[in-house]
Amino acid sequence: MTATAPRLGPSPIRRPLAAVALLATLISLLFGLVLAGASPASAHAALTGSDPQDGAVVATAPEEVTLTFSEQIAMGDDSIRVLDPTGKRADDGAPRDLTSGGAVRYGVQLHSGLPDGTYTVAWQAVSADSHPVSGAFTFSVGAPSETTVALPSNEAGGGLVGALYGIARYAAYAGFILLAGGSAFVLACWQRGAGALPMQRLVVRGWITLTAATLAMLLLRSPYTGSGKLGDAFDLDGLQAVLDTKPGAALVSRLLLLGASALFIAVLFGAYAKREDEKEKQDLTFGLATGGAVIATGIAGTWALAEHASTGIQPGIAMPVDVLHLLAVAAWLGGLVALLVALYRTPDITSGAVRRFSRMAFGSVVLLAATGLYQSWRQVGSWSALTGTRYGQLLLLKVALVAVLVGVAWISRRWTGRLTERAVSASATAAADTADVIDTADTADIDDTDGAAPGGTVDAERAAQLSRQRAALTSTKEKRARDADPDRSGLRRSVMVETAIAVVLLIVTTILTSTEPGRTEEEAARGNTTAAPAPVTGGQVNLSLPFDTGGQNGKGTVRLDISPGGTGSNSVHLWIDGTDERPLDVPEVKLAFTLESKDIGPLPVAPDRLTEGHWTASGVQIPIAGDWKVAVTVRTSDIDQTTISKNVKIG
Repeated sequence: MTATAPRLGPSPIRRPLAAVALLATLISLLFGLVLAGASPASAHAALTGSDPQDGAVVATAPEEVTLTFSEQIAMGDDSIRVLDPTGKRADDGAPRDLTSGGAVRYGVQLHSGLPDGTYTVAWQAVSADSHPVSGAFTFSVGAPSETTVALPSNEAGGGLVGALYGIARYAAYAGFILLAGGSAFVLACWQRGAGALPMQRLVVRGWITLTAATLAMLLLRSPYTGSGKLGDAFDLDGLQAVLDTKPGAALVSRLLLLGASALFIAVLFGAYAKREDEKEKQDLTFGLATGGAVIATGIAGTWALAEHASTGIQPGIAMPVDVLHLLAVAAWLGGLVALLVALYRTPDITSGAVRRFSRMAFGSVVLLAATGLYQSWRQVGSWSALTGTRYGQLLLLKVALVAVLVGVAWISRRWTGRLTERAVSASATAAADTADVIDTADTADIDDTDGAAPGGTVDAERAAQLSRQRAALTSTKEKRARDADPDRSGLRRSVMVETAIAVVLLIVTTILTSTEPGRTEEEAARGNTTAAPAPVTGGQVNLSLPFDTGGQNGKGTVRLDISPGGTGSNSVHLWIDGTDERPLDVPEVKLAFTLESKDIGPLPVAPDRLTEGHWTASGVQIPIAGDWKVAVTVRTSDIDQTTISKNVKIG
């Protein structure tokens, strides 16, 4: 029988998938770009200025070199290096945090008596969204000269370690999509699939892939953001330093949640698959769906906690939106892979299950469009960034792939509509024919055994052989009936095309998460042609509070920045310096805000450690303007602690 492609004429039932989803996807980008100019977003840190500037020629050697960045970064002792024309260090090797009034600035002192010539400045840091960033430039004292120093050509996070870390990131996304999407497909679309071995293998392989990738990223994190040497992956000191950072905490949290998901998988493909009572199975379905949703949301949150969504404007909104976006991707693409496996590897996937997935996919597409609208507003920045930056070009490619994928999904949905009870009837007929053949064979076999055994009974070995023959014959008949169904074959081909496009879409999406957004790239380009901006005070609050806990190494200074320093959501950055003006690590830091005139507070804030001597907190809510008391509690040992406070006007 020849398969006829489904007609693409109007259909009141299937039309929304193509009309609404495709339109919403395209509008999400267009409106996102229109709104992008309303407020800047932040992602990868970029160098926006320096003193001296790139290529500058100064009359005398400066006392220090300063770098200005677009957002907060984490720097180590060797993050800024200034090399003289012969390649020797010309700095004291201790970057100082000069951040003030909203301008993120770092500087290094230069040696005195430097000769004339061309100097090279190389820097490397970790952006607040967890990605390593680096760069280099030159300036000259007196006049340009020959230099033996070559500007670094490799970006931070490159080389073999960068390649392995990138592979692990791709694998982590793929594993999560298979784990979450495959489980959602079973619970929401095809509950009988819990007993199908191919579906079990798909979800378990997703779990294994995500777990292995997370462990690899945890071990590679230190060399990825630091030395770039693969051997440092097993350095315990480096691993401990990673665990003290936000990305490290996110990876550890993901591993703990994967432990809980292992129990979820065991129940889903164990007790749930074997449950026969409908009422009990319905109750267990609700419990598994609730628990699975909580676990999946938590795992998705580990990405939002440590990457783009956790930094920049409105992190309190951006992080939940990012979680929803990733969950929608998993439900759509993971469910699509599960459907493909079911169509090719299982005998009894029904058209009803396919229709239920179609509805789930439609909801996922609508959610993707809504969350994509917000993400575009945060990341693109301008129309020029859309075509003039790598991020914008990748975003256009992603939107095009989504549009094609929705179009193919529409065709798949129409193939689904052609699946009728004819296929079921064909399977039933084949099963009946099989039964007739087996009955005839059984009768013949029994007759053959007359006289061979007392009473004409068939021995156990012969019965087992007949049972195997019966199962093989039934399976063959059912497979032939399925393969002969042109509508099912057409659906399988369509879903195969969908899956291939989805794989490319996943690759592009993963590249986007590690690409410097268009707004930041344009800002960096502007910064490279202008002088370093002067600190902008505006409404930002800057405090410097000396403290003394009374214990050993208990003295120092707390520097506190509250931005934008108004009512609503604020971000807080806190630095602690020792008496030697170097970063001082302490076991615990806490903040509290109190407005005594209105009897509000104290409002506690628990900042996260970003790097040595540097803590940060986002989404700090200041409900009304007034003269607020800011209290900082510093603990330097198990028993040494002090609280210092100061009143400041906020709002």
